[in-house]
Amino acid sequence: MSWNDLRKGRYSQMGGEYLITFVCQNRVPIFTNPTAAQTFCRQISLNENQSNSQWLTWVLMPDHFHGLLQLGECSLSKTIAHLKGLTAKKVNECLGRNGTLWQSAFHDHALRAEEDRKDIARYIVANPLRAGLVKTIKQYPYWDSVYL
Repeated sequence: MSWNDLRKGRYSQMGGEYLITFVCQNRVPIFTNPTAAQTFCRQISLNENQSNSQWLTWVLMPDHFHGLLQLGECSLSKTIAHLKGLTAKKVNECLGRNGTLWQSAFHDHALRAEEDRKDIARYIVANPLRAGLVKTIKQYPYWDSVYL
């Protein structure tokens, strides 16, 4: 099944919560560069304000992003497109580069009422631990969560 086929079934529910993942173009680890990572992190609140959404939990990995999003007034696709476009522009500017930063697609999973948000938040935030980037999450600076 192609990405376009998957998008046809995508449904955006205002107030709905979605587990989101998107990946750097060709899995290039752009965010091993602290300036690039910090630049990305500063864009989260701008995206929240623009889309009237809230990133409940998120982590920026060297070559991808995971987040738990509570959707606001904009559609899911528009909210993610805004974050990816904004971060690509700002990261490219700060690194003096141009070109594609993100792969065009993203993965989403709509959370069900019975799914435990704290467990999902822990799973998201533990990504740097599972990847062996740090020994404790306190050592990893590129994450946030309203739950933890």
